[in-house]
Amino acid sequence: MSWNERQRRMLAAMGVRLWSPAASAAPAVAAAAVAEAATEAAVAERAVEAPAAAPPTPERAAAPAPTLAPTPPRPAAPAPARGATTIAAAALALQDNLADPVLAERAAAIATLAWAPLRDAVAACTACRLCESRRQTVFGVGHARADWMIVGEAPGEQEDLQGEPFVGPAGQLLDQMLRAVGQSRRADSGEGVEDDQAGDPSRRVFIANTLKCRPPRNRNPEPDEMARCEPFLKRQVALVQPKLILLMGRFAVKQLLRSDDAIGKLRGRVHRYEGIPVIVTYHPAYLLRNMPDKAKAWEDLCLAKATADAL
Repeated sequence: MSWNERQRRMLAAMGVRLWSPAASAAPAVAAAAVAEAATEAAVAERAVEAPAAAPPTPERAAAPAPTLAPTPPRPAAPAPARGATTIAAAALALQDNLADPVLAERAAAIATLAWAPLRDAVAACTACRLCESRRQTVFGVGHARADWMIVGEAPGEQEDLQGEPFVGPAGQLLDQMLRAVGQSRRADSGEGVEDDQAGDPSRRVFIANTLKCRPPRNRNPEPDEMARCEPFLKRQVALVQPKLILLMGRFAVKQLLRSDDAIGKLRGRVHRYEGIPVIVTYHPAYLLRNMPDKAKAWEDLCLAKATADAL
């Protein structure tokens, strides 16, 4: 049995393997007939589903197929920065915490603590997964009734090692900034952390962070982490009762002012947190990378001093 060229092309397109045993010519003929019938039926069915394309003219068939330029891949949408947080997400996390009876009861209990039990509660906190990677908590430092309260962002590596906020180069810059306006985190007598009532409260500050534990690899705080740590910061503000709060960095702004605006838009004017005047300025770590903005930070400190002196 020999196949004509048309049959060979049809069967090859259908994936039928051609074979023709000499001893069984009749079955082969029958198979060929079935295959040809199936092919013609398939062609007819495709003709019903879609109009058949015009057969190529000899000129068209002989012409080489056009070469198409490859389609450039569509650029992927930029992924959000790891740990990036928004006010909407933070507000939702806080709302979820308040809706949870256990977390709401926890926040209510924290709101009643004095200094020593509050420090113990921070040290023993396991409310979020940051407790798994921290070396120690970073409670805060300064006079317990200071006129100024400074709120930073999250502890870094040195803070995690030493258990004190704003240490290392950023802490040294902060100390210089405070001395320039007559403020200090430590008493003149040198008692410092050991005596949080030493010295004149009008010339000392209390420093705290939005988070009491360092995020791994210094990533940004997550909304749920900020929401679960917020009762500690709120209680610290209530105990210190400062005349003025100085917020350093965008996550401090997010926590207390509930604003996603850039620092540059918020600085230069007085805000309020539960009736307390609030001044917004750049974080010292940012200033170390952007030296020209030190002049703006100095303006913010002058505004903070003038605001506090007017109270």
